[in-house]
Amino acid sequence: MTAFNIVRFRVKPGHQQHFIAKHRAAKPNFKGFRSGALVQTGEQTFCIIGEWASFKSLAAARPQMIGLLDTFREHLEDLGGGLGVTDPVSGELVLRLATAKPKKKAKTTKSKKRR
Repeated sequence: MTAFNIVRFRVKPGHQQHFIAKHRAAKPNFKGFRSGALVQTGEQTFCIIGEWASFKSLAAARPQMIGLLDTFREHLEDLGGGLGVTDPVSGELVLRLATAKPKKKAKTTKSKKRR
């Protein structure tokens, strides 16, 4: 079953472009990893969202993900509250949302006048 992981980060002031560049250069080759997105949620805050083939593949890739984190850890601030530099959550997909399909326009028929 499809799974997702979401990790929240706070970047040190002035390190935003370095952080983005590290993610741009990363070419994750984790087994079961489908895709990911880096989202800027504030001036210094970001979340990364990863889609996985299964929760099992996500869990198996955790050591590799920590290795990737170590390549940009110097750009991160501690989030406080005992979290460290990341606030990760993950779980299995329960519902995929889709956009509403536009309603079909009713066909209008032009009546022809007979003479």
